[in-house]
Amino acid sequence: MATEVRQVTRHQPPDWFTECYTQSTNAERQRSASHQVRQESRFLRNETDIQTKWDQYSNDVRLADRVDHIRKWKETLERTLGQLDQEIADLSEAKEETENALERMNLPTDVAIECLTLREGRKGIDVVQDEPENQLHKEVEVIDGIKKSLQQRISDSFEQLCLLQEARQQVQADLQDKNIALGIDIDQYNLSDRSANISYKPDALRVPKGSTTPQQWEDFSRYNKERAEAEMKSSNRLREQIHHTLQQTANDLEAQKQATEYAFRKRIHEFERAKDELEWQKKNTEGEIAELENDIRGIEEAIRNKIRPTKKAETRLENRTYRPNVELCRDAPQYGLVDEVKQLYASKHALEEKLKQSQHALDGLQKTLHRLNDDIALKANSLRLDNQCMGIRERLNPAPQTKIEKNLNLTGIERMKSSILA
Repeated sequence: MATEVRQVTRHQPPDWFTECYTQSTNAERQRSASHQVRQESRFLRNETDIQTKWDQYSNDVRLADRVDHIRKWKETLERTLGQLDQEIADLSEAKEETENALERMNLPTDVAIECLTLREGRKGIDVVQDEPENQLHKEVEVIDGIKKSLQQRISDSFEQLCLLQEARQQVQADLQDKNIALGIDIDQYNLSDRSANISYKPDALRVPKGSTTPQQWEDFSRYNKERAEAEMKSSNRLREQIHHTLQQTANDLEAQKQATEYAFRKRIHEFERAKDELEWQKKNTEGEIAELENDIRGIEEAIRNKIRPTKKAETRLENRTYRPNVELCRDAPQYGLVDEVKQLYASKHALEEKLKQSQHALDGLQKTLHRLNDDIALKANSLRLDNQCMGIRERLNPAPQTKIEKNLNLTGIERMKSSILA
């Protein structure tokens, strides 16, 4: 029986060599790719490990700096709180002294009352307790006695004590918050990778409601400190005024008249300077409004000039989407058009933002101009009233003295007589 040979595909030697070469080449390429992946993974592993350690170190430094910053503000607020307590005690003592020091001096002067009544015609911000008003009140005290003046000082002290207590409460509340925040940040600084109380937290990257910026945080504490210092400064001035008032019971009418008229002249000079300054500011503000309006028109024109380039670029992009099949390629013109549209959007947005800022600035300037006009009118009214007061006070000028009366005053005999009669 003849042996049957099974049909097997026979390859040619070149195919065999080609297959061997292909297997060898593929093996080398795979090993090279694997080697590259291993090198990249090692690099990535080292890089992420270093980055993690660096981030932890940086945040530890930030926390340490934050703790130092909070501690400095805590010490500042503690010092301010101590000063407030001392100032409250001093003002309370001055208030008590004023309540116990009521003396009377009775010398009539209708002019002082008339001037006070006339100056009630001041309006707005000009209704201030300035030096002429203080001096006029002193003249009224010469008539009605020093009791009313002292009572006013007592009322001022009470109001200032309320302001000091309010400032103290703000400082104390801020200090309590600082203590809590300091404890929290110290605890976070002391945390490590091996701490027992660390865990994953839900939505750890959320921004808590009511969060503030570091600038707002510092401005809040600085505002509390500066407000407390301002109230303490006001309180210190008030205490000086109280002690000064307590020492003014021996002043006679002529000395008070001179002091009042000097205060009027000074205040009139201040009003004139303030009025001139406001008019100068008004002139400059009007010029700035005109320039800003021109700039706004320029910005609006620039925004309109962006419309057609934007339409052109968007049309190009849209039309190129209709290229068929593989021709729909993201080539250099495609990227260039995309960048152009983005740039146009950004330019238009920047111009619109600047337009809003300019319009906001223009609104602010117009409001400022309105306030300047109102303030100029107030200053003119107050200046007119104080000049009228000076005219009224001309009636206080004494009649010319005789030679005998002059000699009596020069030798002090008249003053001695008045002292004995008193």
